[in-house]
Amino acid sequence: MEYILGPALFIVGMIILSSIRQVNEYERGVLFQLGKFKRILNPGWNIVLPIIQSFNKVDIRTKAVDVPEQDAITKDNVSIRINAVIYYKVFDASKALIAVQNYQYAVGQLAQTTMRNAVGAISLDELLSERDKISSEICKIIDEATDPWGIKVENVELKDIKLPEEMQRVIAKVAEAEREKMAVITKSKGEVESAANLAQAAETMASTPGALHLRTLATLNDLSSDQSNTIIFAIPIEVLNAFGQQNMQKAAEKIKDITKK
Repeated sequence: MEYILGPALFIVGMIILSSIRQVNEYERGVLFQLGKFKRILNPGWNIVLPIIQSFNKVDIRTKAVDVPEQDAITKDNVSIRINAVIYYKVFDASKALIAVQNYQYAVGQLAQTTMRNAVGAISLDELLSERDKISSEICKIIDEATDPWGIKVENVELKDIKLPEEMQRVIAKVAEAEREKMAVITKSKGEVESAANLAQAAETMASTPGALHLRTLATLNDLSSDQSNTIIFAIPIEVLNAFGQQNMQKAAEKIKDITKK
């Protein structure tokens, strides 16, 4: 009896040891019994009986999948090439194995199709200026489609948008014309402000006696620092008004006397 009990215990021990399966913290085990889903195995050591039970490990960490470049046509019939990166994770390991055959391949194919459809529904200007908004819409569509598979799509980022060379030249010309337009508008606004300021300065000088004379003296002072040998300065008739009407009459009489002589 002892000869039979010893080997039997040894065999049972070996079966138990061979039945131990380790599941890491970042994984979940899907246990099947006689081909039917039994339960989810949590991280740690778990007993999986041979022959009648089997299990598969599913990585639940966030995965980054590079969506290959896709040829797409925008709403305004512009051919482009676009690629993206999709971030997703498995939140239900049993659905990821049972509901879809290969969830990684399925998510990649769905991302490609959704990206082409989303690009075809918008114009090129919207695609270039509202990239974040389009990425959010693609992420929402893919997330809703993959929810029955036990997959949560966290984010979608459009990496690169390649345009034909002809379209790049056209966009460059448009940008150049827009900048020239802004430059002309800015210059014209400056001319208007300058004219308004000059008109206001002229009105102030005309209404203030002696203001123009003081301005003339200030101009002469500025010219005195110049290295030029000859300075031609035009004196406006209004300067004479600064000396008063009496001085004007005396100057006129002297001029008449000199003329007679």
